Amino acid sequence: MATSRKKISIISPIYNEAENLEPLCHRISEAMKSTSVDYEILLVENGSYDESLEIIRKLRKKNARIQFVSLSRNFGHQGAILAGLSYASGHAVVSLDGDLQHPPELIPAMVRLWQEGYDVVYTTKDGRAKHDDWRFIPTRIFYWFMNLFTDVRLSYGQSDFRLLDRKVVNVINSIPERQKFLRGLIDWMGFRQTGLAYKTEARQFGESKFRLKHYVNFAIDGIFSFSTVPLRAILWLGLVVSGFCLLYVIFLLILYILNASGVIVESLPPGWTTIAVSVIFIGSVQLVALGVIGEYVARVYSQVKQRPDFILREKSGPERK
Repeated sequence: MATSRKKISIISPIYNEAENLEPLCHRISEAMKSTSVDYEILLVENGSYDESLEIIRKLRKKNARIQFVSLSRNFGHQGAILAGLSYASGHAVVSLDGDLQHPPELIPAMVRLWQEGYDVVYTTKDGRAKHDDWRFIPTRIFYWFMNLFTDVRLSYGQSDFRLLDRKVVNVINSIPERQKFLRGLIDWMGFRQTGLAYKTEARQFGESKFRLKHYVNFAIDGIFSFSTVPLRAILWLGLVVSGFCLLYVIFLLILYILNASGVIVESLPPGWTTIAVSVIFIGSVQLVALGVIGEYVARVYSQVKQRPDFILREKSGPERK
């Protein structure tokens, strides 16, 4: 009895990438010629305000392998990937960015590793171009902090350019967690994983949509999704501050007793500077504590609301089963 041919879904979040769409689909198609699997290209139009959706429709008319889903607004990079994972139909799913900084030519190597039995094939950057040198230090700090203070172990330069087996995709889609941090979640899930190194390519058209604030928010999501260290750090900070305050109180009591007994004849200092510094310091600690606790409360609040990670506006192809 003949077995059905394996199929790969290649998903790509698209946000104002009109000029990159045709080269992206062409390079994916050329790369897949060297594989023995069937494939589909699933473009996730993520609330673009340029001509991206119109160009995707035109490309689909020329190539039946191209599918698309269009979201009602921009749901962020992770939301677009989750939408692609939800609507992909392949036995495995490859995700890559639509700006061509993730080379499609690496996909055949990822497919071969998958065929050898790996469930997750992630990629890491082995070099950095001059156009994004400013990201080096904060990125290093992020990966160092994640590996030191959480249960996940991420390689430096690990990105959302990866292959996932269908069983991994099914688990991700079934997890009810909101604000999923996919890099940490996939490492936490386990399965058989391996990595490939690649060099990032310079963006040919348009400009990066990922600003410094997006990297900061991304780092915060990762840290607070997989670590309770900030909460414990507040506890220890509070204990240390309380210890210093207790020592200071003991010092004042001793000074008062010595003055009262006449051992030393010296009036106690007014203490306005000490009080002001103490109040400001304690107040700052309390504000930091409230901010950290607020981050966790906000995630609980978001989870309780049960809002979806994305909202579909339009899709191509047959209805999802």
